[in-house]
Formats: sequence, C-alpha cells, structure tokens
Amino acid sequence: MKKSILILTLSLILIIGITFSAFGAQREISYHIGSEPPSLDPALATDSISIDMVENLFLGLTDLAFDIYTSETTVMPELATSWEVSEDGLVWAFHLRKDVVWSDGKPVTAHDIEYAVRRTCDPDTASDYAYVLYIIKGAKEVNTGEITDLSHIGVKAVDDYTVQFALNHPAGYFPSIAGMWVARPVPKWAIEKYGDKWTEAGNIVTNGPYLLKEWKHEDEIVMAKNPKFYDADKVDINIIRSVIIVEASTAMSMYEAGEIDTVDAVPLEDIDRIKADPVLSKEYVNIPDTCTYYYGFNNTKPPFDNVLVRKAFSAAINRQALIDFVLKGGQTPATTFTCPGIFGHIPPAEGVGIGYDPEAAKKYLADAGYPGGKGLPEITLMFNTSEAHAKIAQAIQQMWKENLGVEVNVINQEWKVYLKTLSEDAPQIYRLGWCADYADANNWVYENFHSTDSDNNPKWSNAEFDRVVEQAARESDPAKRYELYKRSEQILCEEEAAIAPIYFYMLSRMCKPYLQRTYSPLGGEHFDQWKVVE
Repeated sequence: MKKSILILTLSLILIIGITFSAFGAQREISYHIGSEPPSLDPALATDSISIDMVENLFLGLTDLAFDIYTSETTVMPELATSWEVSEDGLVWAFHLRKDVVWSDGKPVTAHDIEYAVRRTCDPDTASDYAYVLYIIKGAKEVNTGEITDLSHIGVKAVDDYTVQFALNHPAGYFPSIAGMWVARPVPKWAIEKYGDKWTEAGNIVTNGPYLLKEWKHEDEIVMAKNPKFYDADKVDINIIRSVIIVEASTAMSMYEAGEIDTVDAVPLEDIDRIKADPVLSKEYVNIPDTCTYYYGFNNTKPPFDNVLVRKAFSAAINRQALIDFVLKGGQTPATTFTCPGIFGHIPPAEGVGIGYDPEAAKKYLADAGYPGGKGLPEITLMFNTSEAHAKIAQAIQQMWKENLGVEVNVINQEWKVYLKTLSEDAPQIYRLGWCADYADANNWVYENFHSTDSDNNPKWSNAEFDRVVEQAARESDPAKRYELYKRSEQILCEEEAAIAPIYFYMLSRMCKPYLQRTYSPLGGEHFDQWKVVE
C-alpha cells in the first residue's frame, strides 16, 4: 500500500461533512483530505489518498471485505462475477459483468483490463507500483526493459467478458491482486486523446460509483454520483467535496463546531479530552486497522550503512511509552512489519525483532565505533508534514538523545515533495506507514523489501531474505509459509534492522450519530456504502 504505502493515517486526515441541499433529498459531503493526491491515474497511484479516490472512480475485478472483529478478509466479486483457476494453479480466468459501462456510455470489457495491465507494466508509463504485477508471466521482463513486446505479458481478453492471467507460479492470493488499482480497466481512447491530462475533470472517463466533476488543484476535488453506475440506486450520497487541509487540529475544531461530520485520525492532544466528554466519547470510534507505522533507514547512507547503528537506533525507541503518553489511541508496539489480521503476522510471543533495550542500544552504538554517539556524522529524520508525525518524531528524537547521546535533526516536507525525495534521494531516516493491499504477508515483506521486485525504500539487499520471500510466495503449505515469513521478519527487523517497526495502527475517528459509514482497513474507502440516517 509505498501506499507505500505509504500510509497517512496520522498525516492525511479524512473528514466528512454532511450538508443537505434545499431541494429534495440531495446529499452533499464535504470530505477533508490532508494533501493533494499525487495522481488519479490507477497505474500511478501509490498513496492512500490517491487510492481512496481511485477506489470510487474505477471498479476492480474483485474487492476486499475485512471483518474488524474477527480480522478475517473475504475476496468479493466487483467487476467480475466469478473466477476459476487451472489445476496447476498457473492460469486464472475472470468472468465480467455485462451491465457495466464507462461514463461516456461505452461498455467495460475484458479488453480494457488487458490494456490496463499492459499499460501499467509498460516502462514508459513509469508506474512505481508495477512490481505488484510481477507475479504475472512476462510482467517483470517487460517492466524492466528486458523484453519490449507488451503482448509478452500473460494477460489476455479471451472474449469481451472473460480475461485470463498466466502466472509465474501458483498463488492462492492472486484474486486479491487482480482487484488492485494497477489492474483496473482504464479508457484507452481518453488516455490516447489527452495524454498526461486524461485524469483532469472534463477529460477523465470512469466506471465506478462516482464521476470526477471538478479538480481545483491544491484546493478541492468534487465527485458526483455516477448515474450510469450499475448499482446507482444504492448510492446514497450525491456529491463528495474533498477539501485539502493539512492540520488535524483545524479539522477537529470544525467537527466540534458542527461544520463537518466525521474525522479520521483524531488529533493526539485531544484524545484524553474526548474520552472524558459525555457526548464526544459516544462519537469516538477506535477499532483495529491493518497498517504498520515504521521508520526506515537508508542503508546506503552513513552511518546507517552499519547494521550495528541501525540496531542501536531501533533498540533505543520506547514504543510502549510513545503509545501511552503521545499516541493514546490503543495502538500496539511493533517489532515486526506485517501487522495483525494478515496471514504471516508474527505475534510478539514469538520474540522476533528488536524491542526497547537502552543498554543494548548503547552497546550496539559503541561496538559500531561511536561510543556515546561520538564521531557520528550529522543525522536527519524526515517525515511528511503532519502535526501527529511531528509529535512522534519529537518524542523519538528525545529518546535517541537520552538513550544514545545523539542529536538528530528533524525536518518535514509536503506529501508530494516527500514522495519524490524518498524515490530519488531518501534521507538517513524516514517515516512511512504501510497498509494492506490484501491479507497476505507477500504484500508486506516481498512487495516492500525484495531487493529488485519492490520499491525497496531502504536501498537494502540481502540474498537470504530475497530467497525466503520468493520461496514463501510459491509455497502452498500454510505452515511452511508461516515459518518462511517468520524467518523473513527475523532478517528484516532483527538481524539486519533495515527498518524499525514502531506500532500497529488503530482507526481513531469521530463520527456524528446520523452518519452511517463503513470502516474498511482494506481496499480503500467505499463512499457508495455510506448513508445518512434520519
């Protein structure tokens, strides 16, 4: 999820406001987002805000339903009505609905999916997320330029309403990948006509429950209910107005003033007050999420090219104190990357990872040649602009000072600039979050940290790790897969300390009693499922 993931549960605060027009039952939502989405192109989306927008504009073959109480995930039909796999597990066929049309009236067909998958893998598209499709035969070879013929990719429209995928190896989780945004049908004719401007209002052609009505860059995005959507009668909200505001505190003030009706990621400083308030406490929602908050180390930049330094900085983080005194939202300390609710999560009882141990942290740093921090070069921690991220960074900055004797510079960048920085020249330490695209650790360890088949933000390479996650992706026995994922977490978070997992998220939100909304840790926000109750 670089969604990289990049998860912005704390930084990209979503706020929904409900207003009623003077005529009829028309409903309009003012939806607050914490930054401008970098792209509404499914092939180029990598962050949670862009993905939430794409989720409501474009349909996928499948969708994910996550039960927050049992942590069970179900793959549901969306554009596809059914699918089957060959006996050897290498060929999947998906059968499409025949009543789905583009917003310009053209039918959505299997040819649109074939085009979309090939376009994502085409190196000229420059999709940062193309690697999730490497499981498809020929996708990696085309994306890396080894082969230039797009027809070499194992996706084929068998007929107008059947699309077939040939895989490199069996993968029971492939129906989840098939529903991801990078594989969603896109309009070839609009892309060829408008080029890079095809996602602008007036140019874009969509097939989901909403249309893009207006996009005022750096200001707001307006979506309107799609009258051609096959299930339009069940879509309750007519207009979604996404207003770009960075500060969580401003959002909370507007919520309390009755100007907006739901807030995602409650400001940290307000949580104690909310819990104590007889009215606000009833509107406070706190449930498990499928996301991990972590600090990455650029393994190519001194001093973090030294594994002992990385271990020292990870061991010096008091995760429980951060949760108790700063976050206050019921989060769980993390010493591994894959979060609870995902197959391959390693419970704390397994003892994997680096926990808080200030004495060990001091020894690691001394053994690295920097006793008491002496001799270390200047160190920078960077995060994307957010009040919450700033408070977390300041707390951990103080922990490193107290436990290691190290002064760390803390700086921030606006989200789109930050993503570019991470891609081109990541700082020594950087903040990211990762939320599940689907409920398997393949999406976490392989698709984030494989040395060649992922975005690999830490610029880290470990031959054993690569072998283990590759083997896990191909293994069909769940018990063997679990042990392989356990080994991968040991290498990633303990032996090599390429990253420092910090905590597993909780959804911390405010919602007025009259707004009936869903809470979906997987698959993006589904605004078509939200309703206003009287």
